[in-house]
Amino acid sequence: MEDTQYLVAVVGAGPAGLFGARELARQGAQVVLFNRDIKPGGLAEYGIHPHKHFMKESLRNQFRQILDLPGITYYGNLTVGQYGDLTLDDLRKLGFQAILVTTGAQGIKRLDLPGEDLDGVYLAKDVVFHYNKLPPYSEKPFHFCKKCAIVGAGNVMIDIARFLIREVQVDEVVAIVRRGPAEVKFDKSEMAGIIANLDLKALDAEIERVSPRMLAVGQDPQAAKDMILESLPTAEPKESDTLFRFEFMTSTANIIGSKDDTCLTQLEVDDNILVMIDNGEVKSQKSGKLRCLDLDNVIFAIGDKVDDGFGLPVEWDEYIRNPDPCYPIKDISYEAYDPVTKSPIKDVFMGGWARQASFGMVGYARKDGTNASKAVWQYLQTLSPIQADLAEIKFKVFNLGKPIITKENIKHLEEAEKQEALKLGEKEFKFASNSEMLKIIRLEGTLVRN
Repeated sequence: MEDTQYLVAVVGAGPAGLFGARELARQGAQVVLFNRDIKPGGLAEYGIHPHKHFMKESLRNQFRQILDLPGITYYGNLTVGQYGDLTLDDLRKLGFQAILVTTGAQGIKRLDLPGEDLDGVYLAKDVVFHYNKLPPYSEKPFHFCKKCAIVGAGNVMIDIARFLIREVQVDEVVAIVRRGPAEVKFDKSEMAGIIANLDLKALDAEIERVSPRMLAVGQDPQAAKDMILESLPTAEPKESDTLFRFEFMTSTANIIGSKDDTCLTQLEVDDNILVMIDNGEVKSQKSGKLRCLDLDNVIFAIGDKVDDGFGLPVEWDEYIRNPDPCYPIKDISYEAYDPVTKSPIKDVFMGGWARQASFGMVGYARKDGTNASKAVWQYLQTLSPIQADLAEIKFKVFNLGKPIITKENIKHLEEAEKQEALKLGEKEFKFASNSEMLKIIRLEGTLVRN
């Protein structure tokens, strides 16, 4: 048995979970991190574009320091949820007094159009996980051909465009944007990696095409164009002849496949108009004017949603939060809520994208996870500390019938990847399959067995 402490389960080991766990451990709680993946890091490891080596390594160093804290236990390669290796009730039975859910937004928004399963039609998260080498996405075949469209106007669109332009080197990449050029959501600095491939003549023509609709709602076409071109002075050198262009005020209407319905051939789109609603907000609205784009690929980058099979109530693609929180942090509710009983799920809290899907970057997830842990700590003060039986938890976890990853395993795996990178002369190296990672861990003799 352990010393008398509060015992907290943190589900998910991305930035929100790791920094939330650190806050709780610093307060004196005993924290057990449960992670779906073998390696910690979440979207910081598998969502940031691979070229951002300095950023990723800086984050990894912080994560290593967190995992080294004596009050934190790490178990990777297992799932928690309604259909997972462990359920929320299982965690309660193991003595956890509070559960902080930081699983991110594991689901993906879809348009539910016929043809979404055609070869050449992909979801953004799948593509991002593929080139960031997250199993099993790293092992799935993706067929990128000459003409590729990305539906979306955020940083994910820019990252995928960079991959297609600089690595795959397709002929053309088209960003299909529902709203106008004044309302793009990507950071202008992100454009520096692909702006050298921007078809400037096509941009001029596109701005001219949508200008009347922008002016009708008081938007300045020239200012929007200047904003898009802001990163031209810092453009990275071209590595391909790929042409990149925008299709503004355009919505997906239909996915058209080949005669045998096996692969994508065209995307039917609707030309949108802009309308001003009562509060002064500008919205896009379909006009019914349809046209077709000849394409080989379309990648939908239209946002994420939480996992509705996790075991928490969901509404509007997010877990339902207590509207009248008992432990608010800066007037924000981090508490799970049951709309049937109209009461909070008193021991479950949410942070990061699990609280608000697809909102903010790594810095936001860090802050939100930390704030969520502060709400957890307030709740714990209403309870009595317990003697946490970490041995019983370990016994339960290692009897799930699958390899379980510990902090020690992660250190051996990282050292093996570091040596492989040195051997290849690369800045970093990742084993692209779970079987490879587990083999390395077993060869090191560090896989814990009963």
